[in-house]
Amino acid sequence: MTWTERTVIREGVRIACRDWGGAGPPVVLLHGLAGHAGEWDALARDLSPRYRVVAVDQRGHGASERRPRDVSRAAYVADTVAVIGQLGLHRPVLAGQSLGGHTALLTAAAHPGLLRGLVLVEAGPGRADPNVQAEIGAMLDAWPTPFPSRRTAVEFFGGGAVGEGWAGGLEERDGGWWPRFDRDVMVEALAENTRRSFWDEWASITCPTLVVLGQSGIVPPHETESMLQQRPETVALSVPGAGHDVHLERPEVLRQVLREFLGQVRSPGRSRHPGRTPSPRSTSGRAGGVPSPPG
Repeated sequence: MTWTERTVIREGVRIACRDWGGAGPPVVLLHGLAGHAGEWDALARDLSPRYRVVAVDQRGHGASERRPRDVSRAAYVADTVAVIGQLGLHRPVLAGQSLGGHTALLTAAAHPGLLRGLVLVEAGPGRADPNVQAEIGAMLDAWPTPFPSRRTAVEFFGGGAVGEGWAGGLEERDGGWWPRFDRDVMVEALAENTRRSFWDEWASITCPTLVVLGQSGIVPPHETESMLQQRPETVALSVPGAGHDVHLERPEVLRQVLREFLGQVRSPGRSRHPGRTPSPRSTSGRAGGVPSPPG
């Protein structure tokens, strides 16, 4: 199957989506900071025969509005709700990686009953390190843009599926390959995460939740331990051999556990909280909300 670009407009801001079609229950996918909807292509292609899959370019990213004036957490949540409403996605499972996972978490908290399930990939409610904006800014500054070729970009980002995933977010123009986002927008989008945590929002979520973490991801173990103490019905697992970009590093594992989770929450008549999802390594986990671009 192939995707069709759909556009949602909210308060004058354009949000671009990759709609993979499908007649089954809806699944909405949110990428992380400095990412793009295309990171989910392999997973979306796999799920689309049984689910209506929509991957979103969040504001400031990809084909969506590049320089929105508002990059607050509330704006990202409102965009997600607008996508769900305008595309007619009844009670979707909402999945997000990194900052996209944080958006998904806040959406579930602010709109109980809107979602059938929540999947957080390397994301959680903890407060970000106060230095993270400077660190992310420096990391983006280290990108040797424009890249002379797409292949050069793939190699810079580590090669393989990870390099391809990150390079897929670039555009060719003016004789080189450039990011489809602006550095200052990315840095500002992290501001609220450095000022406070979101534990109250996490505690208020009522839909079934799956947390998927990389074994060498960026989130400290105590954060997921606290998440499970507050919501012990949450399913959490750690993926061996994966870091922050679990969806690119170990896509086959994420595909397996997500399929299982989707099957458990597919029927509205089933128990609100599914049983534990089979996984390579179920643990008390690790979670977080800040992306780590490679480089």
